[in-house]
Parts: sequence; C-alpha cells; structure tokens
Amino acid sequence: MPSRLKLAVSALSFAAALTLASAALAQSSAAKPERIRGEIVSLSGNTLKVHRRSGETVTIDVDDKAGVNAVKNIQLADIKPGSYVGAAAAPGPDGKLQAKEVLVFPEAARGTGEGHYAWDLGANSTMTNANVDTVVQGTSGRDLKLSYKGGSNTINVPANAPVVTLIPATSAELTPGKKVFVVATPASDGAYDGHLVVVEKDGVAPPM
Repeated sequence: MPSRLKLAVSALSFAAALTLASAALAQSSAAKPERIRGEIVSLSGNTLKVHRRSGETVTIDVDDKAGVNAVKNIQLADIKPGSYVGAAAAPGPDGKLQAKEVLVFPEAARGTGEGHYAWDLGANSTMTNANVDTVVQGTSGRDLKLSYKGGSNTINVPANAPVVTLIPATSAELTPGKKVFVVATPASDGAYDGHLVVVEKDGVAPPM
C-alpha cells in the first residue's frame, strides 16, 4: 500500500476510534470505551496484555479492525493557522488553559472528535479538537486560538509541551516494554475489545 494511502487509512482508523471515545463521554452504559495508558506486557495472536499506569494488567483483543498507529515528534513551529489539532490542557496558575500535549492530525483525520470536553490526563484536564485560527508567539511558548463547532478557546503551548503527529504502525511493533495508548471497550469476559492502539516508536511515547 502506498505510504500516503496507508497514512490516510491509519489516520481514519484513529479518527473513528477517537470519535467513539469522545462520544462515550455523554453515555452512561457499562460498555462505554475507556482510554488505557500503560506498558505492553505481551502480544500473543490478537491478545495484547497491557500493564496500566493504575497498576493492574488488562487483556485487550486487537483484531484486524483495530487501528494501530504511532506518533513522531514535530516542532511547535510546525503548528500553523489552518492546522487541525487535539490539545490536552489544564488551567495554569493564571487560570488560562495550558497544553499538556498537542497532536497535529493528518489532513485525512480533520474533524476527529471535534469539540471541547473533559479529558483524563490529570486533574481538571480537557481536550480541544479544533482548527487553529491564529498562532501568537508569547513569552512562554505560543498561544493557539482554536475554533470548533459551537465555540472557541485559546490554549498556551509551552515550549516543553510534547507536539506530535500520527504515523502508520503495525501490530508487529506491539512489543513488550513499549508505552501504549489504547481506546477499548470492556467485554463481557473482563477483557477489552480494542478500537485503537497508539504505540511508542523510536523512543517517542504517545503523550495523549
């Protein structure tokens, strides 16, 4: 598969999984998707075992329908007006939103999970998936003016905040010891059905 097409397919898999995850925020069913962050213990066939940050080890089914991606570091300067980003942030000392990380989506994934909603990357964290209207250089990083359907906000991105974009990956890269971010739905047997896996590659761990 040509690399550009492969990236588009990979990005669309990521888009579908994040849309599912963000839609689940408004649901109360027991089967709503979860975000699993941790380290790979093993992969046997389609069965991925992950040791979560919270301490327990979980089993995730990652069949051919599950999207597998990785991320690579890019520069804060690579974020331009017109970029479509996902920024996890929390209020800083001055009350303004300060980014914990920013994912710059490939164009094929524009519109993924659009909006501003609660996130689980620390206390009072939020996620804003939106278009970048303006980028203003400040004394501490850059301020991104973001707009999405129904609203807008401004997020300061410190110079030390991780800024990444998606790159294609395969299940062969799901090796023990690597960090992962997984969107998965609890299954009836206590395991999970995986929808999206973002795996560490070349030393770059998924920051989301």
